[in-house]
Amino acid sequence: MLFRVQKKVIFVPKVIHFEDVTFSYPDKDTAVLSNFSMSIEKGERVVITGPSGCGKSTLLYLCNRLYPENCDGIVSGRIELFGKENDSYRPGEVNHRIATVFQDPDAQFCMPTVEEELAFTLENLLVAREEMETKISEVLELTRLTDYRHSIIQSLSGGMKQRVATACAMIMEPEILLLDEPITHLDPYTAKQYIEWLDLLQQKSSITILAIEHRLDLWDNFFHRTIKLKEDRIPYESYTKRKSMVQAEKSLHVENISTKHFLQPTSFSLNKGEIAVLAGPNGSGKSTLLKALSGIVPSNGKVKPSMLGYVPQSPEFLFITGQVKEEVSFGGVQNTEEMLERLNLSTVSDAHPFSISHGQKRRLAIAIMLCQNREVILMDEPTSGQDSATLAELFKVIDNRSKAGTTFLIVTHDMEFAYKVADTILLMKDGAITGKYHSDSFWGKEDLLLEHQLLSPRRGALYAH
Repeated sequence: MLFRVQKKVIFVPKVIHFEDVTFSYPDKDTAVLSNFSMSIEKGERVVITGPSGCGKSTLLYLCNRLYPENCDGIVSGRIELFGKENDSYRPGEVNHRIATVFQDPDAQFCMPTVEEELAFTLENLLVAREEMETKISEVLELTRLTDYRHSIIQSLSGGMKQRVATACAMIMEPEILLLDEPITHLDPYTAKQYIEWLDLLQQKSSITILAIEHRLDLWDNFFHRTIKLKEDRIPYESYTKRKSMVQAEKSLHVENISTKHFLQPTSFSLNKGEIAVLAGPNGSGKSTLLKALSGIVPSNGKVKPSMLGYVPQSPEFLFITGQVKEEVSFGGVQNTEEMLERLNLSTVSDAHPFSISHGQKRRLAIAIMLCQNREVILMDEPTSGQDSATLAELFKVIDNRSKAGTTFLIVTHDMEFAYKVADTILLMKDGAITGKYHSDSFWGKEDLLLEHQLLSPRRGALYAH
């Protein structure tokens, strides 16, 4: 006699459901999202990928109801959160269940210190004051931020700010965590630690994670599945390491540059056409050094030349007009259209600089500096928010400009990009330059990499010896 075994069906609820969703702005001819559908089940880890500007951040903002509540966007189709129609929730009703860590952590801070920011989040959730101390201490320990409890947030590095933003999200004890490129500003070692911590946290809490990410190499098998909004146009990995064209003439000379509270006296020189990558742990002083060199923060010492081009980590600080094209051509340059085309900004040339994606804002800031024909250009995390195609084009633009004699000092945690573009590596730790190394011989120095919380890139490791 045969027996039919009936399998037990386990129902996993959909916490996010999109059905034929289209999102557009009234003044735009094309939709940001068009007839898009997806479902996210409770406890899943899902990553959204696609080219810069394809609508990834917009998708996240629809998930947390930031859109269309706080913009002029038009939405059609069906969106359900936790089994209910998106627009059936009262303002703020679902926000504590869906926490978001934004791409630019500065955009979500309201208070001066880490402790006050965490307390402010709890106050908005109407948590009793006597419960706050325990919750704050617990989340600081979880995120390894206990030593930064009383730190001024704006004095922290970009990576540390990202960790603070994550702590503020987790203190809400959400059911869904939305992450917009969470490891962009983290050094490779810290990024791996963050991912490992997030893995353990998700296993313990069964929280649902929906993330946006361009480069997945550090994530390994963290995500259960990937949703691609669009395919990348050009595989960045196909580009090989550039050939050095450094000239004998000195272009940047730094003598005993220092700041009052952190940056130790630092001296180094770069030659004309040299591309140097400034690398090191989060909080080591890389961004502070660039700000000191460009005169943004008070400093002692000498810098020649004194007029440097500077692309900051938050590119919005450079914008002074109401149109992308006007920003690039503001100084009366002649190659505006060429630069817009090369950095894939032609489609948004008429847009307001503050309305474009974070990756596009960063490329706009780069275009502004490149069009000003500065002798030396400083870049702070230029690869952040860039897809493979724009990284490849950025690589070519920097390579071409260096051959024409422009000197670059680039802060980046993207070791693949560093391997391919750099002539030299400047290492930094605890507010001081710890050494300058030729790129060809650097990637095999495993002890040095570990000491500065760096990881060899795949190709760098392959060709290091």
